[in-house]
Amino acid sequence: MADTQTPHPKYKRVMLKISGEALMGDQGFGLHPPTVQRIAQEVKSVHDLGVEICMVIGGGNVFRGLQGSAQGMERTTADYMGMLATVMNALAMQSALEEQGVFTRVISAIRMDEVAEPYIRRRAVRHLEKKRVCVFAGGTGNPYFTTDTAAALRANEMNCEAILMGKNGVDGIYDKDPRAHSDAKRYDTVSYDEVLQKNLKVMDASAIALARDNNLPIIVFSLDEPGGFRGILAGDGTYTMVHGGSSKFGAGEAA
Repeated sequence: MADTQTPHPKYKRVMLKISGEALMGDQGFGLHPPTVQRIAQEVKSVHDLGVEICMVIGGGNVFRGLQGSAQGMERTTADYMGMLATVMNALAMQSALEEQGVFTRVISAIRMDEVAEPYIRRRAVRHLEKKRVCVFAGGTGNPYFTTDTAAALRANEMNCEAILMGKNGVDGIYDKDPRAHSDAKRYDTVSYDEVLQKNLKVMDASAIALARDNNLPIIVFSLDEPGGFRGILAGDGTYTMVHGGSSKFGAGEAA
C-alpha cells in the first residue's frame, strides 16, 4: 500500500552544492560538527524520499585558492591546496551521513586511494543507482576551476535533473544584497543570460554557462531553513530557479 505521507519527489537525481563555509557554523574557521550533522540530516531526509543525491562541497572553511593567490602564493599551488580542503570536508560529510545510516562514497578527482575512490564515471553512476550518496571532492582536478564548475560538470556527467545551491543567510537570488539593502527584491525565476549579464552572485560564469548549454536548472535556496532541502524536492519552499526562460520577481521584498 502506498505511503500517503511521503511526497512524490520533484526530481529523481540531484546535485547539492554547498560552500565550505556552510560547515563552519558560528566559527570563523574549520568544521563545526553539530552543523555538519544538521546538514547530513537534511540530506538524509531527501534520501529517504528515494532521491539519488550527488554532493560537491567547497573548501573555503579550510583554504581558498583565490585568497592564497591574492596573498602572493602561486595560483596553481593555491588551487591544489583548496582541492585538498574539499577532500577533508567530503570525508567529514561522509562520516556524518553514515552515522545517519546513509551509505556514502567520497570520489576524488585527485587520486588518494587510501581515503577516497578515484573518479570513474560509470562506477559513480552505479553508486547512485544503488542509492548511495556520492560526494565529489577535489574539484575538477584542475587549477583555475572552482567547485561551482565542478558541481556543474559532475551534475551533467551524472545526468542530474537539477543543481541545488544551498546558501547561508539568503533564500534565493536578489537584485542586490538583501543583508545590506532592505529594498532588495528576490527573483522567483531568472534566466542564465541575465545572471551572467547582471553578474548576480549565484555561481561563477563557467558553471552558469555549462548549465545553460545543457539546459540544467539551478535552484538557489537557504541552507539555514530546517527542512528546506526536502521541501524543494516535495515541491514547496522558497527558492529562485535559474533556467532558460524569462525572469520574474517574487511578490515580496526582503525584510
